[in-house]
Amino acid sequence: MTSEIGNIEISKEILEKIKIDSKKLSKLITIMHVCGTHEYTVAKNGLRNLLPNNIKIISGPGCPVCVCPTGELDLAIELSKRENTIMATFGDMMRVPSSTISLFEARARGHDIRVVYGPNDAVELARKNPNKEVVFFAIGFETTTPSVAFELTNNPPSNFSVICTHKTVPPAMDLLLSLPNLKLSGFLLPGHVCAIIGSKPFEPYAEKYKAPMVVSGFEVNDVLMSLYYILRQNIRKEAFIDNTYTRIVKREGNKKAIQYISDVFEPVDSIWRGIGMIPNSGLKIQKKFEEHNAVVKFDVKVEEKIEMPKGCSCDKVLIGNIPPQKCPLFGKSCTPRHPIGPCMVSHEGACKIAFSFREIVE
Repeated sequence: MTSEIGNIEISKEILEKIKIDSKKLSKLITIMHVCGTHEYTVAKNGLRNLLPNNIKIISGPGCPVCVCPTGELDLAIELSKRENTIMATFGDMMRVPSSTISLFEARARGHDIRVVYGPNDAVELARKNPNKEVVFFAIGFETTTPSVAFELTNNPPSNFSVICTHKTVPPAMDLLLSLPNLKLSGFLLPGHVCAIIGSKPFEPYAEKYKAPMVVSGFEVNDVLMSLYYILRQNIRKEAFIDNTYTRIVKREGNKKAIQYISDVFEPVDSIWRGIGMIPNSGLKIQKKFEEHNAVVKFDVKVEEKIEMPKGCSCDKVLIGNIPPQKCPLFGKSCTPRHPIGPCMVSHEGACKIAFSFREIVE
């Protein structure tokens, strides 16, 4: 299997099939993905330049760091100012601009903010520092949610709490498919998310919008084969969920991980930075775990501020209206060393990826 997904001769064969079948359609085929790792594969391997002119891949809101609203970042920064408090989070969050400063800048001002690999590291920090409050700034889609749920169900210390900013992907896709200006021809479904929740939750949207969808892995041939399957559905005027990532993803998902999520969290309307409020697209900690909910525990509230900095086009990039290179700040005042918008920060951000691989778009 490994030799197949990375075999360049197989890549050439799939590309040739795509080129032959693309001639059967006169319209533009616009395929969106909602996964930063898919964008990384596409950009790193120059796939946009290898595809026929009538097949277009656009990036959607596949970066959880990018869609984290300023209000939640402001909340984390505000809590980090408390005496005897350690704020723990993933490294990707450190340089994301809030309405005032980033977590990185807050740490430079003396606040105790630490980068961890996961919630288990934050729990260990709490055990080793019983006289301090340890707050884990939890970020991510369904991929990272089960690990937080696991820690909350396993008797964490009383000085451990969580800011829950988790988002769920299917409701966001519902919104994207309803936008008439996008005119999407299909979706590459995110392999990491589907490994947890399966492909079943996406089936209603494929049916509702008559949108071809294919679960894809992250190697070049995973993506190419998935694009071919979407093209084939368009030619046949079909719309259903296909799966080229069967070595990992099952229709029903990971039942144990899903159970952990449902035991700890409940759906809630949630703001996505640059997009707005999406119904039932977030998760909140259930009342039975309230003692570990940092928002409730410390009763800290912050005012929601402007979502994107002046001149930043991340809001348009996140819903596929423009590629990163069309933002007037891209590669000029906004770079990975000096990110102005959130999409230039994370390794899953479309702007950071486009800058890293110097993608050229017309």
